[in-house]
Amino acid sequence: MTDRPTPDPDQPHDLVGIGIGPFNLSLAALAHGIHPLAATFYEQRPSFHWHPGLLIDGASLQVPFLADLVTLADPASPWTFLNYLRNRDRLFPFYFAERFHIQRAEYDAYCRWVTDQLPGLHFAHQVDALRWNPERALYEVDFTQLDTHGEAEALGRAYTRHIALGIGTEPFVPDPLKPLAEAESVPVIHSSDYLQHRRQLLQADHITVIGSGQSGAEIFLDLLRARPAGHEKLHWLARTGAFAPMEYSKLGLEHFTPDYSRYFHALPESVRDELVPHQWQLHKGIDADTIAAIHDELYRRTLHGGWPDATLTPGVQVRTAGRLANTRVELHLEHTQQNTRTRLITDAVVLATGYRERPLDQLLTGLTPHIRRDAAGRPRIDDQFRLELDPTITGNIYVQNAERHTHGVGAPDLGLAAWRSATILNNLTGTTAYPLPERTAFTTFGLTPRNGPRIPHQNSTLTPLTQSN
Repeated sequence: MTDRPTPDPDQPHDLVGIGIGPFNLSLAALAHGIHPLAATFYEQRPSFHWHPGLLIDGASLQVPFLADLVTLADPASPWTFLNYLRNRDRLFPFYFAERFHIQRAEYDAYCRWVTDQLPGLHFAHQVDALRWNPERALYEVDFTQLDTHGEAEALGRAYTRHIALGIGTEPFVPDPLKPLAEAESVPVIHSSDYLQHRRQLLQADHITVIGSGQSGAEIFLDLLRARPAGHEKLHWLARTGAFAPMEYSKLGLEHFTPDYSRYFHALPESVRDELVPHQWQLHKGIDADTIAAIHDELYRRTLHGGWPDATLTPGVQVRTAGRLANTRVELHLEHTQQNTRTRLITDAVVLATGYRERPLDQLLTGLTPHIRRDAAGRPRIDDQFRLELDPTITGNIYVQNAERHTHGVGAPDLGLAAWRSATILNNLTGTTAYPLPERTAFTTFGLTPRNGPRIPHQNSTLTPLTQSN
């Protein structure tokens, strides 16, 4: 395995996608409807699975089923969720269920149905390196084909005019807890592995959940329901000042529209960086149904007197953590509002501490000198989701779910997947392969809309406000 076989040099791909999560799967599904576009996608994992450790029974998506892979760009596509139901002879049960928000496990099953039928998807293919070949004006994509055990089986190389990076996110573990999370003998796990360790966790005498988002809430509720009344022995800790509901008002949701993405992208970099941390409740809060279910379960356990042995404390951060007697964990806590400190001894910890974008630099090492960066050293990404590159490189590199710093809170949202994919394909083909709406929100973001359509009835000149005498 020293030489990489090369395909026919006269048959380069138009597009190579790296990673097959929901976003690149959306791109692949919409690309399938464009002929004669030659697109292929590579994924290191042996098959598609969407957050398998969090497919808790009854857990629902936080977006409507219309936020599938394709519907919001092409509702007539064969890859819609409704067509999946039709294919499985489940349309009428779904109709009578009257559920706008489907279960996570059902979304995962739908995506796997698409991957089972959609051509051009190559699992167990690990992409090792990308390079620009100036002589051929093509990208070289080196990959390793893996066997069923994840071992190298063969090497390969593909040539392509354009790249789409959809390598997704990775679990985030706070620094004080990294050594414990990396030690196999210590029961400190990230929420992404929850279901794999659920049985072991339930055997622990005392369990602590850290994190105030949707995953933390769902895991706390699942553990609470599985523990006997009066002997729950659960702690739920969060850094945020409250176990807060997600912003789910109709106008609040307009932050997840193309209109807001365009507005955000046009803002100065310093303003964007200041905005994102303050918008956490748009995407890191807990849906109201889950909060209600937790309260209902806690209340039910008070019906015969007494209180459940469950402690819910926001405003707390873990300063340090260590192993105690090999099997237990000692957490040193600080309450930020009270400015007080204490310690908590627990038998198991679940870190519902979210995810971070996977860094692109390692994969793009060969292109590092050609990537334009902002003041913080992050890749600059234009309004068509392309990395800004040196003009000597004529092929585009599109990114998916790596552009929160340039496009805002909607970057990881499933509801914008089809629109972003269609935007990429329209740009790549130089055509309107998928007509997209000019306006998507009732809210007018900003006084002077930029990089988007003119808002109706805004042709008149703004009159400066003056102070009356």
